[in-house]
Amino acid sequence: MSQRVLEPSTHRRRTTGRTIALLLAVAPAALVAAPRQTIPLERGWQVRLAPGDAAAKDHPKAARWLPATVPGYVQTDLIAARITPDPFVGLNEATIQWVGRSDWDYRGVLNASPALLARGHVDLVFDGLDTFAEVFVNGTKLLAADNAHRRWRADAKPLLRAGANEIRIAFKSPLGVLKPVVAGIANPLPGEYDSTAGDEPEGRQTSPYIRKPKYHYGWDWGPRILNVGPNGAVKVDAWDDAQIETLRVQQEAVTPGEARLTVEVLIVADRAATVQVDATVTGPGGTPVRASRTVQVAAGENRVAVPLAIADPQLWYPAGYGAQPLYTVTTDVSLDGEIVDRQQRSTGIRTVELVREKDAIGRGFLLKVNGIPMFAKGANLIPFDSFGPGVTDARMRSILADAKAANMNMIRIWGGGMYLPDSFFDAADALGLMIWSDFMFGGAVTPYDRDFRETVRIEAEEQVDRVQAHPSIALWSGNNEVLSGWETWSDRTAFKARVGAEERERVGVGMAILFNQVLRDAAERRDADVPYWPGSPSSNYDGKPDQDGDGDRHYWDVWGGKKPATAYLDSCPRFMSEYGLQAMPDMATIARFAKPKDYAIESPVMKAHQKFLKGEGQGRLLDYIRMRYREPRDFADFVYLSQVMQADGIQLGALHHRACRPVTTGSLYWQLNDVWPGASWSSIDYYGRWKALHFAARRFFAPVAIAAARKESGSTSVSLISDATQPVAARWIVRTIDVTGRELARRENAVSLAPLSATGVGTFTDADLFGTADRRTAFAVAELVIDGRVASRSLVSALPEKAMALPDPGFVTRWSSAEGRPSLTITATRLARALWIDFGTLPVQASDNFLDLLPGESVTVTITGKASTASLKRALRLRTLGAEKAK
Repeated sequence: MSQRVLEPSTHRRRTTGRTIALLLAVAPAALVAAPRQTIPLERGWQVRLAPGDAAAKDHPKAARWLPATVPGYVQTDLIAARITPDPFVGLNEATIQWVGRSDWDYRGVLNASPALLARGHVDLVFDGLDTFAEVFVNGTKLLAADNAHRRWRADAKPLLRAGANEIRIAFKSPLGVLKPVVAGIANPLPGEYDSTAGDEPEGRQTSPYIRKPKYHYGWDWGPRILNVGPNGAVKVDAWDDAQIETLRVQQEAVTPGEARLTVEVLIVADRAATVQVDATVTGPGGTPVRASRTVQVAAGENRVAVPLAIADPQLWYPAGYGAQPLYTVTTDVSLDGEIVDRQQRSTGIRTVELVREKDAIGRGFLLKVNGIPMFAKGANLIPFDSFGPGVTDARMRSILADAKAANMNMIRIWGGGMYLPDSFFDAADALGLMIWSDFMFGGAVTPYDRDFRETVRIEAEEQVDRVQAHPSIALWSGNNEVLSGWETWSDRTAFKARVGAEERERVGVGMAILFNQVLRDAAERRDADVPYWPGSPSSNYDGKPDQDGDGDRHYWDVWGGKKPATAYLDSCPRFMSEYGLQAMPDMATIARFAKPKDYAIESPVMKAHQKFLKGEGQGRLLDYIRMRYREPRDFADFVYLSQVMQADGIQLGALHHRACRPVTTGSLYWQLNDVWPGASWSSIDYYGRWKALHFAARRFFAPVAIAAARKESGSTSVSLISDATQPVAARWIVRTIDVTGRELARRENAVSLAPLSATGVGTFTDADLFGTADRRTAFAVAELVIDGRVASRSLVSALPEKAMALPDPGFVTRWSSAEGRPSLTITATRLARALWIDFGTLPVQASDNFLDLLPGESVTVTITGKASTASLKRALRLRTLGAEKAK
C-alpha cells in the first residue's frame, strides 16, 4: 500500500530540481474545504553543471541542459547522455569521479492554474535531496537541505504566479562543502573507508559529517560514486484548512480473542476548527471495523488517537510459521462535513518481543513472534544498486522472494545505505520476512553537536512514522558497527589517544546520547510494538559490544582474520548477525563488465571489481581456495572454486549456529545481494544470479536439517535441527562410503525431533567414522530421513578435498523439456562432490545447483534464461572437485 507521510510543519522543506514542464490538473476552487491533492512532478526535468564549475572545461556537454530523471542522480543522467561511461564496466569507475566533485543545477517549469493558486497551501515536497541543496522558485530561495535521509517541504504559494513558474535546485558537491571544514579540524572524526580516488587526504574523511548514504564513499564490496541529485520523489501538495501529516497504527494489546489498535493521526490545521476523524480497519476477509472521533483542533499540529478493537484477529506470522494476513487501515479527516484528507496503511497483527534472559554465560538475544521463539535464518541486505533511485519494485521483490526461496525468515537492512521505500516492506509483509532495520549509520564516529543530533532526530522520526505499520519490522537498530568500532578499531584507538580525555568523553557521550536516547526514543515512542537495539553488534549497553555471551556478534576472524572456516565451530554466539566469505560472481556476470583478455585472477579489471583491501582480496580468495581445494586450473575454475569455498564455509557456520540452539538464536550471513558486479560476499550477484551459496542456503536453512561438523582436531559432532512447532518423526543415518558407493559402516536410529530444537546425536572421532578405510576415498554421509525421504544430508571427510583421490563422476546426461523449458537430468556413476552445472557466459540459471550426488543418484533441473537447447548443450560443463567434463 502506498504511504504518504509528510514532515511536521516545523520541519517542512523541499527542493525540486531539473527542468520540467509540469502541467497540474486541479479541480475548480470550492467555497468549502476541498480534498487534499498530491500531484507528482516527475517529467520534464533538466540538469547541467552549475555555471562557472571548473569541470566544464573538460566536460563542455555537461554544461548544457540535459534531460534528467527524477527521482534520480546526475550520474545516471550523464551515463544516459553518454557524457560519462558506465562505471560498472572495466576500469570506468575512475572516469565518473569528477561528477561528485562538481556542483549541479536542476530546473523544472511548474504551470500553475488559478485553481491551484486558490488553494490555502501549495506545498512543494521533496522526498529526498542528496545532499547539500537549495531550492528556488522564480529565483527566490524556498528552502535549503542538508540531509539526504529526510523529506523536505515548504509552502511555495507566496512565490508562485499563474502560468509558468521555474523551479531550480542548486546542488553543491559534498566534497566541495566539507573538505574545507575537515581541513580545519585538528583531529577529524574517524570515518569508514579512505578514498580510493585520491580526492580526500588519508584519515581526513568527510563522510562522518554528512547525512548521506555512507556506501557512496566506497565500501569493501562496492565502488566510490558520490551521487548528487533528488533521490526521492518530487510533488506538489495542495490543501486548504487541514491535512494529515502522519498516520501511525499502534498495537496496544493482542490476544487470540481480540486485538486493540490505536490509529494515531497528526493533523496540521491552519485555523481552529472542529474535525471528524474516521478510522476503518478492513480485514483479509473484507469485514470492516469502524471508529470515529470528533475533536477540536488548533492552528498547528494536533495529535488525535482513535482506538479500535478487532475480534478474533488473524495473526501475521514469519515464513514457515503461518500465514501473512494483512489489514488495511483507512483514515478520513472531515471538516464541515467534507472529507479534506484520507490516508491508508497496510498492516498486520502480531506481537514481537526481544527476550534478554540472564544465564550462566551472559544474557540471551531471542526474538519471539506471537509467543513463538524464533531462530532467525537469513542474510544482510546492502543497497540494491549504486544508483538507488533507479531500483524498481519488481527488482526488490525478486531479491526478497529469492531469500524466502532459500528458507530465510529474516533480512537485516544494513546501516550504511539508505532507507528503503514502502514497497520493499510491502513485499516483506507478503512474503513473511522479518526485517531487522538499522538506522543509517555505517560505522563512522558521529559528531556530537546539537544541530547534527537534531537533524538525525527528525530523520529518524520521519522514517519510523513512514513504515512502522508494517508487521515485517521485527527490530529497530541504531547503527552498524559504530559502537564496536569505537571500542576496538585501531584508528579509533589512535584517535582517542590523540584527542585526550575531555574530547574522548564528549565524543563517547555524544554517541551514547544519539544511539541510546535520540534513536531509542524515535523507535520506542513511535513504534512501541517493536524492540529497539542500540547498534549491531551490541550488548544494549549492558557490557562491551561484540561478545559471544551477550547480544549480537559480527564475527570476522574468518576471512578478515584469515582463520579457516572451521573457526566458526569454536563458539556458540547468542546471535550471529554478520559473518561471511567472499566469492566471484558467475562467468555470465563477469562477461558483463570484463573482456576475455581480462579473465585473469589479478588482472587490473578483476582487481578494480574487488574492493577488499583495494583489490588484494583476489589473493585472499586464492588463499582460502588453497586451504582446502585444488589449485585453480584456469580463471573459470578459480571462479567455480571460490563459490564452492564460500558455500561450504558458510554452510558449516550456519548449521553450527542452528545446532547451538537455544544458546544461539540467529544466523544472518553477510551478504545477500550486490550493488554492482564484482567479487563480494553476496549469495545473489548484481544481475540476480544465484551463487553456489544461495543454492546451499536453501538446504542449510531448511526447516529440518542434519548438521555434521568436523573440527580440525578430528572429531565430528552430529546434530538434528527442527524449526517445526510440532514433533517430527524421523530417522538419522550416519554411514561411511567410498567414492564408488560401497558402504563401509553404518549407524542409524529412529528419533522424534522435538519442536523448535537442536538435538545432538553424538560426537565421533575419525577412527569411529572411517576406521581402516582409505581416507583419500572415504566419506561419512549423515542423513535425516522423514517419511522415507532424505530430507537433509551432510558429507564429512577426514582430509581436505585437495588431498583426496576424487574420481571422474562418470556423468550421464539426458535432455528433455518441462513446461516449455529445457530440462536436464544428470546421473552420477561415482561420487560427484560440489557439482556445478555451468553454462559459461550464457545468461541462464538452473533450477537447482551446487549438489553432492552419491554414486547412482540423479538430479533433474530446468533451465531458465534466453538460450536455445542447442546452445545450452554446447556450453554445458559439469564441474566438480574431482573432475571436469564437457558434455
